[in-house]
Amino acid sequence: MSLPSFLLEILVCPQCHAPLAESSERDEPELRCTGDTCGLIYPVRDEIPVLLVDEARRPS
Repeated sequence: MSLPSFLLEILVCPQCHAPLAESSERDEPELRCTGDTCGLIYPVRDEIPVLLVDEARRPS
């Protein structure tokens, strides 16, 4: 699964407002915050990014 590039250009982390990037840490699709202090990882369910801080996980 790959999100369209125009979508990745406008999505930001709701916690720190840093850009998001696709993550390949797990088998399921995720978006990783590229900020130095945050680093939250947000799930993508049914090709829809779930950008809720409560749903995000910390990197392992």
